[in-house]
Amino acid sequence: MYVVESKGGAIACMLLALFFLGTWPAILTLLERRGRLPQHTYLDYTITNLLAAVIIAFTFGEFGHTNDGKPNFLVQLSQNNWPSVLFAMAGGVVLSLGNLSTQYAWAFVGLSVTEVMTSSITVVIGTTLNYFLDDKINRAEILFPGVACFLIAVCLGSLVHASNAKDNQVKLNKLGDSHMGKKGSLSDGSNAKEGKDLENGTGKVEKAKAGTASFLIELEGRRAIKVFGKSTFIGLAICLFAGFCFSLFSPAFNLATNDQWHTLDDGVPHLSVYTAFFYFSCSCFVIAIILNITFLYRPAFNLPRSSIKAYLNDWDGRGWALLAGFLCGFGNGLQFMGGQAAGYAAADAVQALPLVSTFWGVLFFGEYRKSSRRTYILLIGMLSMFVVAVGVLMASAGHRKH
Repeated sequence: MYVVESKGGAIACMLLALFFLGTWPAILTLLERRGRLPQHTYLDYTITNLLAAVIIAFTFGEFGHTNDGKPNFLVQLSQNNWPSVLFAMAGGVVLSLGNLSTQYAWAFVGLSVTEVMTSSITVVIGTTLNYFLDDKINRAEILFPGVACFLIAVCLGSLVHASNAKDNQVKLNKLGDSHMGKKGSLSDGSNAKEGKDLENGTGKVEKAKAGTASFLIELEGRRAIKVFGKSTFIGLAICLFAGFCFSLFSPAFNLATNDQWHTLDDGVPHLSVYTAFFYFSCSCFVIAIILNITFLYRPAFNLPRSSIKAYLNDWDGRGWALLAGFLCGFGNGLQFMGGQAAGYAAADAVQALPLVSTFWGVLFFGEYRKSSRRTYILLIGMLSMFVVAVGVLMASAGHRKH
């Protein structure tokens, strides 16, 4: 079994996890904005998310020789370690609920604000719990100022969303006589929709510029989740729920791998990261399958009804959804590998993923284009506070004694 033992190796795992965990939400957001039902996307994502855990378990979890103190993955499957297994599976349940919630929150408040708010709540609650579970191996005088910075980032994230929503409403009010056609494209000759000319079947229609009212209307007509007319508090409430779920999965995983509550019988070795991650991902998979199949037939937020047959026949964007699952699965695995070596509180530095998500959101989705100066000031303040918080949190990294 391969074990990350050095602080440098742990930080390398965290940085790679940061990129993976910041990229997969952007891919799912892209698919929702293209009109693919989130239930279809999440079912695809769930499959490869589990597959990533299986790959990690049969590679890193089986490297080298096994021994009684550090058994390999397959050996641990037959051991009496069910108390720790249940902690790992509980972590998978809350992560699945959080991931499912954020998929809807992205539509209401945007990729950037969703990731900042959920990640900050995760750090405020989860990092505090991990600090005490890890027997305070992280430096408190550095760790908790970082946690305070994350809390400030939550407040700034709410203000960014409110300011951006106000900016969008001003743009729509200035649109004047323009109005939406059947599918959300403008019928006043503003040529906001890209693609073939539906009347002549030839030529291209000019795409609306990001940040304009035409762009917002075009996006509303194309996307799967319709958000016009919905309360802005819906998205923020979903973010709060998701953040609470995310704050619990890492402490649960910590308990699964280190048995701080002494639930295992004497002589039974602790779960390895790879075995715990396998059980963690299995429970995440089961919950996601149950909930998303339910949402196929009983959809939320006025989404159209679907079916298993329609899902199986929906190949538009499936490759991207499968890629997102791999990125999330490997990202979570790397986060746990780094956390086992340097402390799970420090590993929460991967919650810097909003920095990556915001980059993709601005680059590909036109978020915050043509917004007011107030929105830009709040956005810069939010991201700056976030950068400081992550740097401080990583600086608190300790070294777990084996």
